[in-house]
Amino acid sequence: MNKNWWILCLAALSIMTIDVDVARAQDYDDTEAWLRHQLGLRTSQRRDNAEMKRLVSPLSQSTIDSVVKVYSGDRPVALGTIVAAEGYVLTKRSELTGDPIRVRMSDNRLLPGRIAAVRRSSDLGLIKIESDETFTPVTWVDQTPTAGSFLISPGRTGRTIGIGAIGSRRVRVEHKGRLGVQLVSAERSGATVRGVQPGSGADQAGIEQGDRIVAINGRQQPDRFAVVNTLSKMYPGEVVALTIVRGEDRLEMDARLRDLSVLQETENDARVNGPRSARLSGFDDVFQHDTVLNPDECGGPILDSDGRVIGMNIARAGRVVSYALPASVIMEDLAGMLNEARGSVLDQNTVAGQR
Repeated sequence: MNKNWWILCLAALSIMTIDVDVARAQDYDDTEAWLRHQLGLRTSQRRDNAEMKRLVSPLSQSTIDSVVKVYSGDRPVALGTIVAAEGYVLTKRSELTGDPIRVRMSDNRLLPGRIAAVRRSSDLGLIKIESDETFTPVTWVDQTPTAGSFLISPGRTGRTIGIGAIGSRRVRVEHKGRLGVQLVSAERSGATVRGVQPGSGADQAGIEQGDRIVAINGRQQPDRFAVVNTLSKMYPGEVVALTIVRGEDRLEMDARLRDLSVLQETENDARVNGPRSARLSGFDDVFQHDTVLNPDECGGPILDSDGRVIGMNIARAGRVVSYALPASVIMEDLAGMLNEARGSVLDQNTVAGQR
């Protein structure tokens, strides 16, 4: 048993037995005594309470120079993990939807970047920081802890943004990306839209009943089967360019696929689950944990109780469901991405196997 593991265990025990008077030290003057008592206990028993975050702070601080905030357009969209000294950053690809790409460092500097390589299957994007300085990359450790083990998610400034526990062995998460249309065969090429699901990407893009989809991402679609087959290969969060025939008009539309489970949920389900990543499924190999992250907090490293970087948070999928890519998956993809970004010529079979 290592020292950090024991610290976390003792901290967890102390949380359960914390002195109520300490919890009451907060300013709850307008609250009835019994409610103050319950609020104090409830707050103190959270795994990610302030005391626990202070205990694991040294672990999070160890990555302070290796975690950045990624901006796409004018919005902060994800965290990023520095993976090479010359300024390559790994992040969540599906969030990189607009220019310019910029990264904010731990010292608050905002530096320009560009997308250097992507891997659709694992939703990884590699950004090159446009700077000649030397950066501090993380060191990956190919070891997935057992179920129930503590996990720490550090943020850009070395602050702990979440403490969770691993919930299952490594799993495959099938994707159910949907455009949100019902299709029937068309008399001519493509497929005719019979219905549009409210709130779907198709609905938001302005697709209407009776439209005929004749091309996807510039490729002609001969029939309904081809349209369905092409769309089935797209992941949630991906934007597809659609060529639509509406009456005598030919229109170009961009629509973003959404996860089927999100489209089917009720308004109450959405409130309970909270904000989730646009790409929250379609991963060949991830481990699940219960850290509560915001979608823009994915893309950063995840640590074990020894402070080793064992993976990268890749999706917030539910109320207490987050997914992380194991270090082994990242290292396999990263080797090819770095070679591609640096201009190296890879064996075509290797490249094909990593996409």
